[in-house]
Amino acid sequence: MTSLVSVEFEATALLLAERGARLVLGARRSERLADLVARIEKSGGAAVQTRTDVTRRGDLNALDALAGERFGRLDVLVSNAGTGTISPLDDLRVDEWDQMVDVNVKGVLHGIGAALPVFRAQGTGHFITTASTAAFRIVPTMAVYAGTKFAVRAICECLRQEVGDSLRVTTVSPGVVGTDFADASTNPQVRERVAEMRDRIAIPPETIDQVIAFAIEQPANVDVNEIVARPTAQN
Repeated sequence: MTSLVSVEFEATALLLAERGARLVLGARRSERLADLVARIEKSGGAAVQTRTDVTRRGDLNALDALAGERFGRLDVLVSNAGTGTISPLDDLRVDEWDQMVDVNVKGVLHGIGAALPVFRAQGTGHFITTASTAAFRIVPTMAVYAGTKFAVRAICECLRQEVGDSLRVTTVSPGVVGTDFADASTNPQVRERVAEMRDRIAIPPETIDQVIAFAIEQPANVDVNEIVARPTAQN
């Protein structure tokens, strides 16, 4: 199995490599990618990497092409790059709004645009896209972020309906996870509030890795369309 994943979920890449996936890794931070590839190869796995900015369509096309060149095919596209610079609308952080749309929505579309022709030509393929529980429940400060995640769910659901019975589409919506998500906010009050909630109720990132692996490992005729994984303490 060849899987294309982003370094934002390093543990996902390590878990999939452990289970036999051959990985093509793409993210903006080349030094972290190189370190991750070295760790995978040291453990006996197979991985390659290339610097990838999901806001650039050409980068996604190059990433998919690399999978074909090195491993002969592309089986799974895991799109988990995202940004969450949340803040009240009154802050008018318009540049941050634009960035969330560019990364969270356009980035997903660029991935689909690059992989869909490859999957169609192969007759098989699996899209896995990270959304968020913010796509289900709106709370103050998350208007734009939640809007992008609602859009991701809508895009992926329509993709599922359009691709037919040979391709699979899975949307994974994590709740509060123990990551540095809070640090992205440039509003100090929001950053403190989100960090406090994370420290109080977050589930470990490895939970989401297991969810992604579960979706991939189902039989070819089983499409796990949507998984929501959140702390039991989260509303």
